[in-house]
Amino acid sequence: MSLWTSLEPASATVDPGSSTRVRLRLRNTGDVVDEYRFEPVGAIAPWTTVEPQTLRLYPGTTGTVELTFAPPRTPDATAGPNPYAVRITPTEHPEAVTVPEGNLTITPFTELRAELVPPIVKGRFRGRPKLAIDNLGNTRLTASVSGSDNGDQLAYDLRPSNVQIEPGRAAFVDATLKPRKIIWFGPKEQRPYRLTVQRSGLKPEPVDGTYLQRGFLPRWLATFFGTLLALAVTFALIWFNYRPHVQSLAQEQPQEAGVSSIAPSPATTPAPPPAPSETPSSAPAANPGNNNGGGGGGGGATATVTAKPRQDTAATAVNRLAADDPSGRHICYRAYVQGSGWQKPVCDGTMAGTVGKNLPIKSINIAVYGVQGSAANAFVYDPQSTNGNGRWNPNWTAITADGKDNYIGSTKASDPYIEGFAFNVGNGQACSDAKVRDHDWGDPWCKGARPDLNFAGTLDNTLWLEAFKLTVTP
Repeated sequence: MSLWTSLEPASATVDPGSSTRVRLRLRNTGDVVDEYRFEPVGAIAPWTTVEPQTLRLYPGTTGTVELTFAPPRTPDATAGPNPYAVRITPTEHPEAVTVPEGNLTITPFTELRAELVPPIVKGRFRGRPKLAIDNLGNTRLTASVSGSDNGDQLAYDLRPSNVQIEPGRAAFVDATLKPRKIIWFGPKEQRPYRLTVQRSGLKPEPVDGTYLQRGFLPRWLATFFGTLLALAVTFALIWFNYRPHVQSLAQEQPQEAGVSSIAPSPATTPAPPPAPSETPSSAPAANPGNNNGGGGGGGGATATVTAKPRQDTAATAVNRLAADDPSGRHICYRAYVQGSGWQKPVCDGTMAGTVGKNLPIKSINIAVYGVQGSAANAFVYDPQSTNGNGRWNPNWTAITADGKDNYIGSTKASDPYIEGFAFNVGNGQACSDAKVRDHDWGDPWCKGARPDLNFAGTLDNTLWLEAFKLTVTP
């Protein structure tokens, strides 16, 4: 068997979203009639069609087939030269395969999508939205981000202010909005602002948002203080104008030796903001000193005890959010990563855990606000599994009130890692997104309030949970 082939042209160019054609000529140089089957191969084979798919040639005759290339306008159509090939299989001699090769150059295009999450942020002293930038083009995207508003009412801290995003990927810019003037009293005010994504030589992409600035003190409290001040001034005027004449008949007594004054009781530590469904417990009273020493009188030195710094947990983080947004719904969480320990808590859709390091999560700390508490359970690795899945922990946690820490899993080195976990809330709905080993992020999953539950992660005993994001919504 002998076959002659020719691609005309051998190199072609096409724009994503359009198509181009290449002619494949072939001649049967053998001495028998043969039928040839054509199959595109290579990275761009899914976008290649061959017409006709079979061709029958007599000895010494020439035939032609058309190759049509139609790459989509998506990041999958990689810009630049892309080699392609067509496998030609003769029917009479299937072992004598011929594979002519050519080159298709896909032109670059840029396209992005930017979105503020959330579009409206609230706060007294700052707001913290996130700007999500998706690269929908087929080349690397390099851009800078800046903020502006009418009247220069806000200051902007953008991290990072410059991004480089590969095709089909996304980047997040953490923005901190700070009002230049504080509203001490009065109603909240809307401050529209704009974050702009600027690419070199291209039209900027603006994204509009709103910062809702609250007053430092509510209007009713300002009225209360004003009334209290007026009453105090009135009382002082009455006191100085009509003060009765009082003469003391008490005589000064000499102080007896050995009598000591009574020390004031220590001040109690202020309690954190109360959770919606719980009554905050008062701080414990101070422990009196131990007098088990020899000898009678005082004069002994008092030992000074330094308190251990309080650990930053999910509850401390969610209570900070609640202080700025008492009417909102929030969820904060942190992960105990094997080999790294506890991470700092994050909130409302920010990632906890690691990506690309193959480090499993051993334990999770969750705290909620404005959703009537949470309950959770961990699905962990089972070394004795017979069905390829892990196992649930025997019991769910109790329903943990708003503003309190809830823990699942274990930080002990000998205890199993977490493959997934389930949780629920008492009001609104809970949403999750998870990243497990050797897999990309899944689609966000949302469920309603109890008795519904939300699951994040996997049941596969060969995988583990690497990272997750949680949110709560009305």
